[in-house]
Amino acid sequence: MAETIDDMEPVRERMATPPSYRPEHPLIAQWRPATMDDIDDVCRLMQAIDVADHPNYLTTREEVEEEFGYSFVDLSVDSILGLTAEGIPVAVGLVVMPPLAETLVRSFLYGGVHPDVRGRGIGRELLAWERTRAEQQFAVSDKRLPAWAMASADARAPQSERLLRHAGFEVVRYFVGLQRDLADPIELVEPGEKVRIVPFTDALSAETLAARTDSFRDHWGSQPMSQEQWQAWLDGTFRADLSFLAVIDGAGAGSADEVVGFVLCQVNEDDWVTQGFSGAYVGMVGTTRAHRGRRIAPALLSRTLAACAAQGLQRVTLDVDSESPTGALGLYTRMGFVQTNSETSLIRVY
Repeated sequence: MAETIDDMEPVRERMATPPSYRPEHPLIAQWRPATMDDIDDVCRLMQAIDVADHPNYLTTREEVEEEFGYSFVDLSVDSILGLTAEGIPVAVGLVVMPPLAETLVRSFLYGGVHPDVRGRGIGRELLAWERTRAEQQFAVSDKRLPAWAMASADARAPQSERLLRHAGFEVVRYFVGLQRDLADPIELVEPGEKVRIVPFTDALSAETLAARTDSFRDHWGSQPMSQEQWQAWLDGTFRADLSFLAVIDGAGAGSADEVVGFVLCQVNEDDWVTQGFSGAYVGMVGTTRAHRGRRIAPALLSRTLAACAAQGLQRVTLDVDSESPTGALGLYTRMGFVQTNSETSLIRVY
């Protein structure tokens, strides 16, 4: 009989706590934890990595500050910097275990090595430290759930996938990068009966988070966002004026509107030079499970496309799970999106 979640032992009882890994490399004079004082240096390092691996999107300073500042991240044990003899950071790692886990315990491995010093074994040392730290995080979890160490690799940086595979990670999912030229005609789609499309407002923030939680339950690898994560996301490159919600009237007098769908957009102008056009990125899109099949997603997306075009932006981009059970890839291609790149998701299961 197959094991169910209820039959599982807690993660901490399925594995022993590994000793801390001490990376060593002749080009690295010091390995140490990152601090909040390192944010600018880390941002510069990450952007150098980004330009080499995926120039269409660059890490922002706000993103580094966000990841470093989460209450569930302890930089003294969850981060590492590799510095040269001149004190220049050329390697960075961050291992993050988000706080909410309903069906899966996840630990995300972030970071990389500066392109100028790649191919010399620094990445292997960095990944060994990251994998060990993820296992240490799992070893204190009481959850009776599967545990995944998770990482991703852009198709334009095949060395990242090779490195992860060598460390025991398995490719399990492919995500497709899509792009929509806003010079092409945009047809506004009307949603089903009793559904209204409205701009995103802070007043509907909590309802939008609830809709995100419901609609993402059947997305591969997804778990609920905490309020802290949600607010950090909204405080980043999010653009409310390019984001829309689908709502239906509350059930009774005085009842609040129910958010049943959303398209939430981000704009990072720093990306425009390296990606070669001005644009917006659809960071989140979803429809609650009870209201699918009512043209909500295309209605929302058409409003975002029109709003971006009205702002003079040239293109809209997004990423989608190529095996999404909601049929999202087909929806986007029907609305004029074309594939531009891809990314693999890799996991190590515990």
